[in-house]
Amino acid sequence: MAECLVTAARPGTLELAVQARRTEAAPAPRVVVIQAIPKGDRAELAVEIMTEVGVDAIVPWQAERCVAKWRPDRAGKAVARWRATAREAAKQSRRAWLPEVSEPAGTGEVARLVSAASLGLVLDPAAARPLTAIRMPGQGDIILIVGPEGGISPGEHRALAAAGAVGARLGPSVLRASSAGAVAGALVLSGCGRWA
Repeated sequence: MAECLVTAARPGTLELAVQARRTEAAPAPRVVVIQAIPKGDRAELAVEIMTEVGVDAIVPWQAERCVAKWRPDRAGKAVARWRATAREAAKQSRRAWLPEVSEPAGTGEVARLVSAASLGLVLDPAAARPLTAIRMPGQGDIILIVGPEGGISPGEHRALAAAGAVGARLGPSVLRASSAGAVAGALVLSGCGRWA
């Protein structure tokens, strides 16, 4: 990170004088949100708020019950919008590390990410344990899986559970897919000591 003083400004260009520099280590543990693709502009809202909260990676997930469907010829454009939204939100929130926004993943890829993680959590309003009761690891990846408005299908639940994901509920109310990742991310960041 560099603290700079603007010495000149022209259309499309700023000249800066570096006043101070510091290095920030990559955050640990890494918080990864698997986000079922919301419809309309709610997708960019979800990415923006998760970035401001501090999640480290966002994976678009084409879950079975997603209303929004990314056609193969349009997926690249949608991912580019998510990446631009994350970049701008990271600047606004003064983050040293930009969140990674990956290519869309299917359920098989999500299950592989869960099996390689330190902890995989499926947000489920019917789960027995609240998210705040689950002990967070200090290292590795914590995967948060946010389903679509219609919920995660039974087959997806089975695949994710077989990969090692555990169910966790956020609270007494059901949040929209566009806000659940940010709320869960904040709870996880607090639980693992990154929000102190």
